[in-house]
Amino acid sequence: MSLSYVPLRERPARRLPQLVAGLFLYGFSVALMIRSGLGLAPWSVLNEGLAHHVPLSFGTLTNLIGAAVLLLWIPLRQRPTLGTFANILTVGWSCDLGLWLLPSGLALPARAALLAAGILLNGLSIAVYVGARCGPGPRDGLMTGLTALTGRSVRTVRTAIELVVLTAGWLLGGGVGVGTVLYAVSVGPVAQYWMPRFTYRTERWTGPTRRTRRPCAETGPGPGR
Repeated sequence: MSLSYVPLRERPARRLPQLVAGLFLYGFSVALMIRSGLGLAPWSVLNEGLAHHVPLSFGTLTNLIGAAVLLLWIPLRQRPTLGTFANILTVGWSCDLGLWLLPSGLALPARAALLAAGILLNGLSIAVYVGARCGPGPRDGLMTGLTALTGRSVRTVRTAIELVVLTAGWLLGGGVGVGTVLYAVSVGPVAQYWMPRFTYRTERWTGPTRRTRRPCAETGPGPGR
């Protein structure tokens, strides 16, 4: 399944709301994990660590770090898209909204439930906004740019980036815990489960057809949607 960028002129009435909804849910899922107090994803650990040292909200730092990462695209010759800027503008404020709505200081069972809900919602939201195929966010673009530059695999580059970010965030006082490990092993499978259900396709597959007396006349993908 290809997840390359598709110009938004193709079905914008569906894809733009899907992009914004996915990014909003992503930010809210981060707020759920923060309120659990049981550990965060690597980039969130960095944001929380910085929040201990500067008088800015978690969401504001998320947006600023996204913009700073975008500057690293310049030497990597990456080009931002609508999805890139939407990521910077949406995730941070939706996270701050979630933190404002969600209570803090809950008992451990409630915090565990928040963590589980946050990880599940995070995986779903990734499938929703990536499936809109409006371009990568700042951090994903950094990963793909470094992959092209170094010739290393996506897995190697992503792991290296997240280890560096996680270490920096932990040294700054960000929350590392069981939630960090659960996120690392769970969010990928969750996103993969939902991805086929939300990925925008330029062609519709009509399914296998019965073999006739003229096999060469079998049909392939149907008309675009």
